[in-house]
Amino acid sequence: MFRARIVTACLFVATATSAAMGTAAPHADDVDALEYSPSVADDFPTRVFWGDTHVHTAFSMDANAMGDTRLTPEEAYRFARGEAVRANNGMTARLEVPLDFLVVADHSEYMGLLPRLREGDPTILADPAGRRLTESLKADGPNGRTTLRALSQSKRDRKKLIDNGPFEKSMWEQITALADRFDEPGRFTTLIGFEWTPMPQGDNLHRVVIYADGAERAKQTVPISSFDSERPEDLWTFLETYERETGGRILAIPHNSNASNGLMFALRDSEGAPFDRDYAARRARHEPLVEVTQMKGDSETHPLLSPDDEFADFETWDFGNLATPPLPKKPDMLQWEYVRSALKLGLAEQARIGVNPFKFGLIGSTDTHTSFATADESNFWGKMSSMEPGPRRYDAPVFDDPKTGIRVMNWDFAASGYVAVWARENTRAAIFDALVRKEVYATTGSRIALRFFGGWQLARADAHRSDSVRHAYRTGVPMGGDLSPARGKGAPCFIVHALKDPLGANLDRIQIVKGWHDAKGGLHERVYDVALAGDRRRDDRGNARRIASTVDLEKATYSNEVGAAELVVWWQDPDFDPKQHAFWYVRVLEIPTPRWTAYDEARFGIELPADVPRVVQDRAYSSPIWFAPK
Repeated sequence: MFRARIVTACLFVATATSAAMGTAAPHADDVDALEYSPSVADDFPTRVFWGDTHVHTAFSMDANAMGDTRLTPEEAYRFARGEAVRANNGMTARLEVPLDFLVVADHSEYMGLLPRLREGDPTILADPAGRRLTESLKADGPNGRTTLRALSQSKRDRKKLIDNGPFEKSMWEQITALADRFDEPGRFTTLIGFEWTPMPQGDNLHRVVIYADGAERAKQTVPISSFDSERPEDLWTFLETYERETGGRILAIPHNSNASNGLMFALRDSEGAPFDRDYAARRARHEPLVEVTQMKGDSETHPLLSPDDEFADFETWDFGNLATPPLPKKPDMLQWEYVRSALKLGLAEQARIGVNPFKFGLIGSTDTHTSFATADESNFWGKMSSMEPGPRRYDAPVFDDPKTGIRVMNWDFAASGYVAVWARENTRAAIFDALVRKEVYATTGSRIALRFFGGWQLARADAHRSDSVRHAYRTGVPMGGDLSPARGKGAPCFIVHALKDPLGANLDRIQIVKGWHDAKGGLHERVYDVALAGDRRRDDRGNARRIASTVDLEKATYSNEVGAAELVVWWQDPDFDPKQHAFWYVRVLEIPTPRWTAYDEARFGIELPADVPRVVQDRAYSSPIWFAPK
C-alpha cells in the first residue's frame, strides 16, 4: 500500500508540472503509435552465454575404467553451476566463474553400466550376461582391470558383452531425469545429450548428440551406439526418426577431427562414393557445428596446411588416431581432418553439387572425463581423473609405443575449450536455437566477448556508433550467416567487436581468416591482421611483429601492461571476387600467458623438462560468414 501511494504521488507531480509549464501531459490514447524504448522491436540476441557441450562422468565406461572417475552427472552439474565439488583425488575443485549451460555427453556404449555393476543392479543380475560381468568384477580386485579390459576390447570388436534393453532404458531415463532436475531456466541450463563413439580401426568419427527437449521427449528413444552402427548416415537416420516420432529437435557435433587420420572430412560417404546433393544436405542439416578445440588438441589448422600462418601451430595433435596403440598419421591425411581445410573443401563441393556439406559453425568444449568442465589454464583438472592436479601428473605417458615411436604425455593435453552462444535468454530453446543458426563461437578457455558481422552497407563509422550492434543486425548478417549477392555491390565489409575476458588477459590482435574457391577449382586461404593492440603496424607483406611477453614463469604470472582490453575494427575485403565462393571467420588472440604446465611447475615446486611448453596464447574462433555467387 505504501509503495502504491508513492507511485500515485509521483504521477500527480508529473501531471501538475506539465500543466504548470503550459503543456498537457500526453494521454495514453494519443501515443499508441509511439514507443520510447529503442529495444521494443529488437529480436536479435543481446547476451552471450558460456557453456561446455562435452562432459563425461562416471557413467562413461572409459572415464570409469581408465581414469577411475566416480563422480556422476549430479556432481558435473553442481560443479558447472559454481559449487565446490570434491575431486577424485580428494582435492576440492571450483570454477572461478560458473558456466551458464552444460551438456553431460556420456558415451552411449555401455552407458552407466559400471556403476550399476558395482551396485549389483537387479535388472543386470537378472540377465545371465550381466550376472557374469558382476561376478567377474567382484573377483577382479578393487580396480577390476580384467573386466574393464574385456569391456574395452568388446567395444573395439563391436561385440556387446551384455545386451540388456530394460537396463539401457532405465539408465537413459535416469540420465534425462537428472538433466531435467538441474535445469533452471534463466539461471543454469542443462541440455540432454550423449556421445556416439564410432572408431573404425581407431579413426575418430565421434559425435556429440544434443537434444532441445526435456526428459519426457528425450527418454522415448534410447541413444544409438557404435554397436548399432559406425556409419554417420545411420546416426542421421536416428536423428530423423527421433524428430519424426517425438516432434522434438536434435543435432550432432563432430569432434577431434585431428584424430581421425583423414577420415572425418574425407569427400566420400560410408560406401566410398563421392558426395551427392542428398548426402551433403543431410550432413549440413544434422551437423551444423564442429568442435574445433578441446583437450585432445586444437583442430583449426595445421602448420603444414597453413605454412604462411605464424599462429597455425597451436596445441597441435598429429600423433595418430585413437587406436591402441595409435596408428601413425601421414601428411596427406591432414587436409581431411582440420577445420579450415574442411571449410575450403565445402566451398569446392558447393561449386560442384550445389550444396556445402561442411557449412558448420565453430564451437569449443572440453571432452573432460572427470565431470569437471574446466578449461582455465590456472584451474586445469585434466582429461581423466588420473590427470588431476599433482606434482608428477605432467610426465605420465598416455601412449608410449616403441614400434611406432608414438609417445603422448599428459602435458600434451590442452586446457581447452568452451562454447559461447549469443541468445536473448538462458533457456534450452534459446541456446539450441543459437546452436542451429550457428551464432556461436569457440574459445580455448578464455571468456572473450566476440561479435562478427558482414554486409554490403556497413560503413567504417558503423563500428563505433553507439548502436553499432543493432545497426549491424539490421543491415548485415552475424556470424553463422550468409551474404546475399543480391543485396549489394562491390566488396563486402565486416565489423568485429572483441572484449577481453574480464578476469583474464588483454588482447593481442584480431585476425580475419578467409578461404575461397577460384574459377579453376583451386582452394586458397589468407589470414589478415585487421586490428593490432598498441602502436604496431603491418609491414609491406602484411605482417606485424609479435606482441611482447610479460610472462614470469617462476611465479606463473603475467601483466596486462601490454595488449588491449577491447579491439573494434571495420574491414573491407581487398581481394573479393564476386564470382568466387568464399568464407570469412575471426580469430582473436590474447597476449601470452602461462600454460597450465607453468602453473603446475610454480605451485608444486617442480622443474619441467625443457621441451614441455609453458606459455600459451589463448584464442577465440568465430563461426564463419559465407558467400556464394549468383
